[in-house]
Amino acid sequence: MKIRIGTRGSKLALWQAHYISDLLKKGGVVTEVITIETTGDKILDVSIAKIGSKGVFTEEIEAQLALGTIDIAVHSAKDLQSVLPDAFELIAFTKREGANDIILSHKKNISLNDNLVLGTSSTRRIAFLKHLYPHIKTVPVRGNLQTRIRKMEEGACDALMLAYAGAHRMGFDNMIIQKLSTDEFIPAVGQGSVAIECSTSLDIDKKNKVRALTNNIEAETCLLAERAYLRELEGGCSIPVFALATLENEKVSLTGGIISLNGKEVIKHTTTSTTAAPAMSGHNLAEIVLKNGGDKILKEIKEQIK
Repeated sequence: MKIRIGTRGSKLALWQAHYISDLLKKGGVVTEVITIETTGDKILDVSIAKIGSKGVFTEEIEAQLALGTIDIAVHSAKDLQSVLPDAFELIAFTKREGANDIILSHKKNISLNDNLVLGTSSTRRIAFLKHLYPHIKTVPVRGNLQTRIRKMEEGACDALMLAYAGAHRMGFDNMIIQKLSTDEFIPAVGQGSVAIECSTSLDIDKKNKVRALTNNIEAETCLLAERAYLRELEGGCSIPVFALATLENEKVSLTGGIISLNGKEVIKHTTTSTTAAPAMSGHNLAEIVLKNGGDKILKEIKEQIK
């Protein structure tokens, strides 16, 4: 059996694709990695939130899935839109790396208590910084991780605010100044996991083989809960929603919510469900968040980003 793997062309995306490739090879599968440029890779001078496409990192790859030129697509789970087009499905989630946000810098003696300029284009991270550390300024810094680090070192900012998983996978642990608590900076849905997407028409034997060799059931359970919440709120790259699920004693505990763009209003709650029905915690969380003011925040955000 041969599996053709589609991916973006950044070093991190290729790391993820080859990670999946190695897992498949251990199971006797022949693989080929095929790189595809996406809208998010082409447009680097504006924030993702302003590009306006829900599938900014996935549309071109999904086109190749539909054509059958690739069998599966490998994504950072946090980059996936809340609802996939009808012809596609997610069949696996890898074991989760640390889901934390981090502060990364070439300057060693800095902290969030300083008057820093942080590079980030994430509406969620910007909103949380305004809420928790209002003295900090932010500037948009886009591009792959290596490009962002170069821009930082050239003076665009003092530090970058990023996902731990990407920095760790690229070997930049020595530049991590602080790993931020997920109690304060609750991450984006799916942060830290790699997701595998395919066409619903993909050969069932290939689907089953990929799933058997790559899926981590604990990560999948957590992400099904988180993505159910994201789906209810119709969250995309421009909407600062957040959620993180954990497992304990056959229960899924899901903490998440929404934060206004100016950081002044935060709606946050926790729900639980059984591991047999993880999506229930996501549905329940969405209902609680929306009823407790999240609907108002969501409406205001959508009006502001039109």
